[in-house]
Amino acid sequence: MGFDPYKIIKYPLITEKSTSLAEQNKYVFCVDKNANKHQIKKAIETIYKVRVKKVNIINMPRKKKRYRFGIEGYTSAVKKAIVTLEEGDKIVLT
Repeated sequence: MGFDPYKIIKYPLITEKSTSLAEQNKYVFCVDKNANKHQIKKAIETIYKVRVKKVNIINMPRKKKRYRFGIEGYTSAVKKAIVTLEEGDKIVLT
């Protein structure tokens, strides 16, 4: 089984908070639940051709949601990674 960076990094999170973090050279990504910090660092460096300084991980648990007619369900649990880049490196997210 080989290393596939596109299976580790699912998609970048583009929210108001994550765009304000981009000014501090920090970017937020949704990642695979089984990925660790070393794999995330290697995947970001491979995909975006940048140097990663630090990786922070947040496990977001599922939340209960109520829909129409009293039907209840859950949102899916997500693992997020906040990636800090070295000075001078940038990622352009559109």
